[in-house]
Amino acid sequence: MDATREAEQIVTIEAARAYVASMAQRKPFDLDAPNVGQLLGHLMSAEVLLMKIANAFGEGL
Repeated sequence: MDATREAEQIVTIEAARAYVASMAQRKPFDLDAPNVGQLLGHLMSAEVLLMKIANAFGEGL
């Protein structure tokens, strides 16, 4: 494995970890009356992170 690819993998995984850690500091969702915009934003962010992880590990979508 080349150093550039390994660095990309590390940066990508750390970005995902930071995103998950930041979720713990945010106000919890109100499941009885969810904020659809906020939920959509989280889902889109998660999707982007998953695509970056897949690319970094050679499983491009």
